[in-house]
Amino acid sequence: MRPYTVVWCGLVSLAGACITLGGLPTLRITVLSMLIPIMGWIAGLYLSDYLDRKLDSIQKPHRPIPSGRIKPKEAIAVGILFASTGLFLSSLLNIYNLMLVFVVAALVFAYARFSKSHGIIGNLNRGIIIIAAYLFGVFSVNTPLQLIPTYVWLLSPVFLVHDTNSNLVGTIRDMQGDKKGGYITIPVKYGLKTTIQISIILSITYILLTIITTAYYRFLQHPIQFYTLLALSITILIIMYLKTLRPLNKIDRKRALRAHEYFVIERTTLANAFIIGMIDPLYISLTIYILTIGITLISQHMIRDRYEFENI
Repeated sequence: MRPYTVVWCGLVSLAGACITLGGLPTLRITVLSMLIPIMGWIAGLYLSDYLDRKLDSIQKPHRPIPSGRIKPKEAIAVGILFASTGLFLSSLLNIYNLMLVFVVAALVFAYARFSKSHGIIGNLNRGIIIIAAYLFGVFSVNTPLQLIPTYVWLLSPVFLVHDTNSNLVGTIRDMQGDKKGGYITIPVKYGLKTTIQISIILSITYILLTIITTAYYRFLQHPIQFYTLLALSITILIIMYLKTLRPLNKIDRKRALRAHEYFVIERTTLANAFIIGMIDPLYISLTIYILTIGITLISQHMIRDRYEFENI
């Protein structure tokens, strides 16, 4: 279980629900719109670890499956349990949410089995998965498709580009292992300089898309709070590039991991920016942010080094 990575998809789904509805949904919808994508993400992590077990044995033999702490069949069984529970809970929403579960299952399998090892295709695949999480929240509030505002659809590319970028930065730390395993990722094929340049372009793109869409359509209920958190997320992003991804000759696996840790904090803040910009009362949105950023920070501090590196 990696709490620092699963929170994001739940927040994106809740953001989709809040933006579509123009406020916080009922408690039932709020819980389901967050919980179901998280359960699907956890199922995907188990599937990915199962399919990556040979690659992990090269660079990360301490991980649960290569180390023998979890048997491959056990990983599949737990993944199926989470996926099945998510499917059942989705039936409590509507047909669009139920259909999305199968779409996401296909996307997760395609990523873990095929596209992950093929550069930008794999990065985009991850971005499409997070769009599905966003749309899950959009559909969960039962707004007729024809009445869903244009800006809801136009925000989809923000999450596509963002998670494509997040996944790209995440491949930097696995560069050596991916090379040994035959994975043709962007860092393996084009090197660190090009990878970071692409990442910066993607960052600028989703920031501009966010600002243009929110400024033009003026749908935010609390623009000051939204832009405050957006500014914070951009600041975190700038710190990431300046502190961990330069100079090039100093980037090793640990620095690359630190970079992705910054990105995880940034994306948690970005998703919360949309939530805090849409819902009342303020103390609820602040509570969501404090809880989710707290889970992210604490779990990264306690778990992530031990998960990524042996003998820590």
